[in-house]
Amino acid sequence: MKSDTEAKNRPYRLPTIEDVARLAGVSTATVSRSLNTPDRVREETRNAVEVAVKALGYTPNFGGQVLASRRTNTIGAIIPTMGNAIFATALQALQETLALRKVTLLVATSQYAPEQEQVQLRTMLARGVDGIALIGTERSAEAYDILTARQVPFALLWSIPDELPYLTIGFDNTRAAAEVARRVLEFGHRRIGVISGMTDGNDRATARLRGITSTLEAAGVVLGPEDVIRCHYTLEDGEAAARRLLSGADRPTALICGNDVLAAGAMRGARHLGLNIPADLSVTGFDDIDLATAVSPALTTVRVPHKRMGASAGERLLEWIDSGHQPQSLSYSAEFVFRDSLAPPSSG
Repeated sequence: MKSDTEAKNRPYRLPTIEDVARLAGVSTATVSRSLNTPDRVREETRNAVEVAVKALGYTPNFGGQVLASRRTNTIGAIIPTMGNAIFATALQALQETLALRKVTLLVATSQYAPEQEQVQLRTMLARGVDGIALIGTERSAEAYDILTARQVPFALLWSIPDELPYLTIGFDNTRAAAEVARRVLEFGHRRIGVISGMTDGNDRATARLRGITSTLEAAGVVLGPEDVIRCHYTLEDGEAAARRLLSGADRPTALICGNDVLAAGAMRGARHLGLNIPADLSVTGFDDIDLATAVSPALTTVRVPHKRMGASAGERLLEWIDSGHQPQSLSYSAEFVFRDSLAPPSSG
């Protein structure tokens, strides 16, 4: 019997439509009809084909001559949105790294929807990408099964391994957010509100919220459900969340926000309520995008190593493609950046 190492390192042959037909016990024509015009195939037969497709990790491919060698000189990247500058910066670093090897970057977005990411993932694989960069670690087991079945190198950015066996290139979101909460406490704030990103399907937002709440609780500041608002990463949602949190009589003296966009929206909402920053309200962000220094006062935030993650993803994926062996994961530090939006609470 061959060892697991030998099995892992032996050349991989892409599953073919013939393999699917053989496993399903049907003809290749029936497989083709099941995939392209399923309404023309009996449900029992269609189900058999679907089971075979999943078991083999089969995806219809183009350019058979190219894909036979498993090298198309393309890398795919699926990011949550094009609207967040921090992802664009990481993609730029990734593309520049790949360009040195004449490798093309294909980009798609998931809009923070796991099912959309899975659709894009299948599309990338169908195009025969040599590797894939993804954001975060939280996705369905089926998505990971697709990747491992096809043995396509992939890197998970923005997160740390957390006992996962996959290649991750990121930073500790929990620790970075905990540092923000600690600094806010050091300035004397005890009435604190949190504007978080949506946590469903987003391990980064979940980790940041965990870091904030656990640090505050350790200091005796327990947040109630009314003190935490989860929303989409937009200026409008940040502003609306701030208005809600600041509408009560015992309003917070500090708002900790899940990213800089939410923080900028919160600052705008606070000003519309007649509050001065930081005299009446302190606000912190996360990411340190250009917006953090464009707002007034400049935003206290966390500097995320987005360029290093993008460049390292390119280097590690190319290394994996060339060697056939999964490289070591990388964990970077995120830096707390103090600016004028954080100050002690007013005594009034």
